[in-house]
Amino acid sequence: MSEAAHPAASDRIDLEALLEGSQVLAVLDELDRELVGLKPVKARIRDIAALLLVERARERLGLAAGAPSLHMSFTGNPGTGKTTVALRMAQILHRLGYVRKGHLIAVTRDDLVGQYIGHTAPKTKEVLKKAMGGVLFIDEAYYLYRPENERDYGQEAIEILLQVMENQRDDLVVIMAGYADRMETFFRSNPGLSSRIAHHLDFPDYDAAELVEIANRMLAQMQYRLSPSGLEALREYIPLRMKQPHFANARSIRNALDRARLRQANRLFAARGRELSRDELMTIEGEDLRASRVFA
Repeated sequence: MSEAAHPAASDRIDLEALLEGSQVLAVLDELDRELVGLKPVKARIRDIAALLLVERARERLGLAAGAPSLHMSFTGNPGTGKTTVALRMAQILHRLGYVRKGHLIAVTRDDLVGQYIGHTAPKTKEVLKKAMGGVLFIDEAYYLYRPENERDYGQEAIEILLQVMENQRDDLVVIMAGYADRMETFFRSNPGLSSRIAHHLDFPDYDAAELVEIANRMLAQMQYRLSPSGLEALREYIPLRMKQPHFANARSIRNALDRARLRQANRLFAARGRELSRDELMTIEGEDLRASRVFA
């Protein structure tokens, strides 16, 4: 049999060992535990992690053809976990050696764009300096581009970003996020940005059952819990709130729980003539939720 039929040991690599050494699985497992639902997003993150792992394996065997483009777009409504996923993505990139530090810098237009001539460049460059070696997360990125305003300086920030995304892509990953329709318009207006975005992830809204689970997790983290009447009230509250304007998924649920805790505190304060049990201090009752205007 020819020598080619028996590849040398140096022509092989153990992907499992490479994966275990990177500790990426721990980040993926944490993402599963941390976020309810989002199955298509989690599957896509695993796909990207697998691609990056295989690229590392190819590189070690001398097969790499340059660093892959890693800039991303996250689209979806508020409160769907985009920032959390960006944070975990930064950790994955760091553990696989694609960024030096693995930190996340989250910004909006106001952090990048100045209000007068000569102000935007230093602001944008300062943010980029902080983000180097990690991930820059730009929320509502479409606000950078305001063509209706001739005196707007967002385009200057975009041009600086474009240059850095191309020339320093081995030291910085940029994730742009926002509503899907507005991001599509933004990329059509800025084809240079669009061409540099390699991965597009769409974050679906949560359904009512997922939002109940999210609420229970939030309360558990704060050492609260729902009574049976509280759980019943929450299950009625969520579909009603979902139909109202400005619903923001998990963010709206957190706000509702904060208000319920406030009502619970007032209820307990009104009964201050007696000692309170640990259970009473931890429990959100149905009346604490039903006082919401959503039920009016």
